[in-house]
Amino acid sequence: MSLSHGQLLVHCIRVLDSYNSDTQSVEEHVNKYLKNNQIYDDSDQTFIVEVFSECVRYSNLMQVVLDGFYAKDGKKTLRSEQNLYTVVCYLALFRLDELGMAHFRKFVSSQDINRMYRFLNFFLDEKNLLTWIQDGWEKYYEHVFVETNMISSIQRWMPELQEMIGQMKDKIANRLKPKRKNLPTTEIKPFNITQPRPRSIPIPEPIPKLKKHKPVPKTLYSEPKEFSQIKKCKESNRRIAEERLMEASGIKFACANPAKSEKTIEILNNIVSEEEAKLEFERHRANPPPSFLSREVPIKMNTATILREGNLYRKKEAEEIKKWENLEAGAKDASDFLKWQTEMRQQDLEDELAEIERRRLQGKLSHEEAILARQDLIQENKQKVKSMKEETEKMMQDYLQKKFSEEKEMRQLVEDTMQGHKNAKEATKKLREYKRKIVQEVNEESKELMKQALEEAEEEMRRRMELIHQIRAMEAVPIIRQKFVDLTATSGHGLLSEMSIAELRERLSLFRIAEKETEEQRRDDILASKQAKDQMLLETLETISKHRLEQTKSAAVRFECKKKGLIPKKPEIKDSKLLELEKKLEERKAQRKREQEKLKVVPSKQSVNQTRSLINQKKALEESRWRELEMTQERAARLMGDGVMKSQSASRLASASAIMAS
Repeated sequence: MSLSHGQLLVHCIRVLDSYNSDTQSVEEHVNKYLKNNQIYDDSDQTFIVEVFSECVRYSNLMQVVLDGFYAKDGKKTLRSEQNLYTVVCYLALFRLDELGMAHFRKFVSSQDINRMYRFLNFFLDEKNLLTWIQDGWEKYYEHVFVETNMISSIQRWMPELQEMIGQMKDKIANRLKPKRKNLPTTEIKPFNITQPRPRSIPIPEPIPKLKKHKPVPKTLYSEPKEFSQIKKCKESNRRIAEERLMEASGIKFACANPAKSEKTIEILNNIVSEEEAKLEFERHRANPPPSFLSREVPIKMNTATILREGNLYRKKEAEEIKKWENLEAGAKDASDFLKWQTEMRQQDLEDELAEIERRRLQGKLSHEEAILARQDLIQENKQKVKSMKEETEKMMQDYLQKKFSEEKEMRQLVEDTMQGHKNAKEATKKLREYKRKIVQEVNEESKELMKQALEEAEEEMRRRMELIHQIRAMEAVPIIRQKFVDLTATSGHGLLSEMSIAELRERLSLFRIAEKETEEQRRDDILASKQAKDQMLLETLETISKHRLEQTKSAAVRFECKKKGLIPKKPEIKDSKLLELEKKLEERKAQRKREQEKLKVVPSKQSVNQTRSLINQKKALEESRWRELEMTQERAARLMGDGVMKSQSASRLASASAIMAS
């Protein structure tokens, strides 16, 4: 076992404390506890599982012992320690033969000795065990089972248990046992064995000498001749190639410019593109349109679309009928009204466009005014800064004057406090005498109050003790928990809808039959509604097809009328207010430009001279750069003419000229 006896006992108690029989099963609760506390040893797990499950199984037997213990000897013990006593009682009754006396003694000694002595002295007393405890156990189990499995096993170990209880009693009473005499230990003597002869030292073998190795050849560190020959050939070939290249570059004309101008390139490109456009062998040939586009494909309509479209046409028909009925009744034709309505809408559109233009102009005008307002604000801030500076100077003068007056007042106050210290000593003496009298009166009153509080507390404690004795006496009385079930009888709660289980079952069967009948009725209703719906959909489809034919005819007539008619022109905006706003905007712009010209910074002579000097320096740098570039080109041309230019110098000059050109 990895855990000690005390730790195992603590785990068993905790499992019982956290167990709730109403919401949890025994196996689930134990597995969860072992997982949470990380107990992985097999022997520890089996012990905790067995003890917990057996304690739950024989909880009635343990409860008989615990009720008697709390009623007689354990009146002052806590109810929270109940599970500790159940585990110890179980180990003594059922596991003592398996554990043995040594392990049981370790379990007991791991707990408080006073608690264990009090419980075991009560439980292992033969007067209690063989009389009322045995009678209590026989209420739940047979007489033979109690005699063979419980009483006989504990009576076999009774002498050792009584000896352990006696030792615990002596330990509590601080009685010391007589010490044993220390016997002398046996001295160890070596065996008289003949000494072995010393071993002879062997003669060392001669160390073999190594042969001299051959020295490394000198050719290993030197390059072969072939490499040097290849290198020389490469250099000679390179030199010949460079000379030929220089000759070829010197032959071409320096004055001629073979490159064409941008205009000529553009004209040539246009000619080529025009010629290519005439060619048709690379033209993209489009595929012909599919055959199904030429014929009309019928669209499959949904029930929702059919109903929606049918409802729409029904509404239109109703409106048309209503219109004709009104005309028959003598109503006026609405053509004049529609003409007036179109004119008014046109006028509203013109007003709206004029309003949009007015807002745009107002926005621009407000922007110009905001710029002018910002400029005015800058000038106002400058004036405010000047006034603030003048105010601060005045405030500093006032502050200095106030400081001088405060210093004078402080001096006067110090003189007054020095005089007040002299009168304070007499006042403190009077105050001390007054405080002494108050303290004496308070002490007398507090003593009387303490006496009254103690008397009340004693009465309260007596009353509580009496209540506790009554509660414990009530708990000690055994409760019969067996119940007999009668299916024809009611529970007796006094409710109006109260019924027995047999009556409830009968009612449920009747309710199921009624439900089946209602289901069949619903199915018949659904079939009838579906048939009616299909008929209605067919009728709506007929009306839709008629209306669509009429719409196609009217659309064709409208299209021909549209071809003959003219396109309406856009309305022109003419408003005196807009012209006024445009004039105002131009005035504000002119005013803003004038203000900006006033606020413009005029450049000084010094700044002008500085910019001129910077421009001159830049020009001088560019001239020197171009001069260096020309010099390098002349040097390269001179070397090419002589024909003595080496590869290294040529490459350096070429790179230098490229850098300068970039």
